[in-house]
Amino acid sequence: MPEPNSIAQANERDALNGFLDVYRGVVERKVTGLSRADAVKELTPTGLSPLGVIKHLGWVEYYWFRHCFAGEEVDAPPREGGDNAVQFRVGPDENAISVLDFYRSECRHSREVASMARSLDELSTRENPYFGRVNLRWILIHMVEETARHAGHLDIIREMIDGDTGYL
Repeated sequence: MPEPNSIAQANERDALNGFLDVYRGVVERKVTGLSRADAVKELTPTGLSPLGVIKHLGWVEYYWFRHCFAGEEVDAPPREGGDNAVQFRVGPDENAISVLDFYRSECRHSREVASMARSLDELSTRENPYFGRVNLRWILIHMVEETARHAGHLDIIREMIDGDTGYL
């Protein structure tokens, strides 16, 4: 994970990728050291759990980079009646290792997809139903926003579990 100050003078592409990697590391750290019971504990009325948030972020990486941008023929992320809530559910056979492996694998794949694009202006292969075809710049900015937003959720959830706080 790059240090935030190491990307302060980076070019646009490196800065976007750098900030995304910073927050990818933050969300992983937020589940490090939790027991399975604490990692799947739902602490919000909507059922957010630490591992559930990581699982969802894996599906978001999968959707935007593999499916939408690269146009890979892959299964769509799970949905129920148009709702993404199923992406946040941790199954009885899942644990921190399996969920983190899924997330890390999708992040690696996302990095590969992004690195193969000629420019940040390159458009996605597939249209998103709300935004149409989007460029890589938009995806990277959206992923920084999405990952940072959920890092904030994880900050609060982790503090509620064991008092652990901190940015990195």
